[in-house]
Amino acid sequence: MRLDKFLKASRLVKRRTVAKELCDAGRMDVNGRVAKAGTELHVGDELTIRYGQRVTVVRVRQLVDNPRKDAAVDLYEVISGEQGAVDGE
Repeated sequence: MRLDKFLKASRLVKRRTVAKELCDAGRMDVNGRVAKAGTELHVGDELTIRYGQRVTVVRVRQLVDNPRKDAAVDLYEVISGEQGAVDGE
């Protein structure tokens, strides 16, 4: 699954366009490497999301295209930082 699609499906980012902008700005890492929106994710990958002054690190647990809202938090586990979605910046 693409990185931008995962961010939207997991509700870590509210809109896919915002997820793409985060990636284009170089504020997304996958396993310690700067990632583009089209980067393919796998279960176990570690994502670092930098927005504003906040940094959140999560590990991918599942890849599901269109999860229900209450199941979205099961797609990842927070390693450090805050849990919640990002508004458009």
